[in-house]
Amino acid sequence: MAWRFKSSSRHHLSHIKKVGYADGTAILFTRRHIMKKVFIIHGYQGSPNGGWRPWLMAELEKLDIYACALAMPEPEHPRVGDWVSEISRHITSGDEVCLVGHSLGVPAILRYLESINDKSQQSIAGAVLVSGPLLLVGQSDVDSFLKDGFNFSKIQPSSNQFVVIHGDDDPLVPVADAYQLSSKLQTKPIIIKGGQHLNGGAGWTKLPEVLEAIKKIL
Repeated sequence: MAWRFKSSSRHHLSHIKKVGYADGTAILFTRRHIMKKVFIIHGYQGSPNGGWRPWLMAELEKLDIYACALAMPEPEHPRVGDWVSEISRHITSGDEVCLVGHSLGVPAILRYLESINDKSQQSIAGAVLVSGPLLLVGQSDVDSFLKDGFNFSKIQPSSNQFVVIHGDDDPLVPVADAYQLSSKLQTKPIIIKGGQHLNGGAGWTKLPEVLEAIKKIL
């Protein structure tokens, strides 16, 4: 199940083209539009309609970009394999995809990107990683996504762009994680002063930095 806004119909239709030959025969073929899609992955004990996610989906709808906030399996007791499978089943070959993760959604995206080479799946246009942990936090459900580290040699080629966003005073995930993750992904983090965990509990019902990052990616 997922919360989503549908883009306008013109992105769902294929072009139909007729090719004629001198002998009078003709061939009709279709060319599928490449759809721009954004999938948003919430965090531990989160939900698709929390925080700034409804606002982001509404803003993307205005830009005619398909936006879908995924309802991740068992958010109270998440399992990394289930979350990676949930992300994977929504991504269709040939579409231009941006993944947006918040908190535990960030390592879920990283684990998905690790799996792409093994599964011969397509790379994505970009990933926006918000308030995500990189190092163990001492909570077993969360640490199951983080243990043994990440294979960034697989992750980097699986996405064309990466954007890391973090609050400078995050009480749950140290801002040092954002700097280390950015270094691994060869990008510079966007640090939001007073951002805390950049979630609804901290008062974040809008997050323009995420929207601007997506607009640059897609």
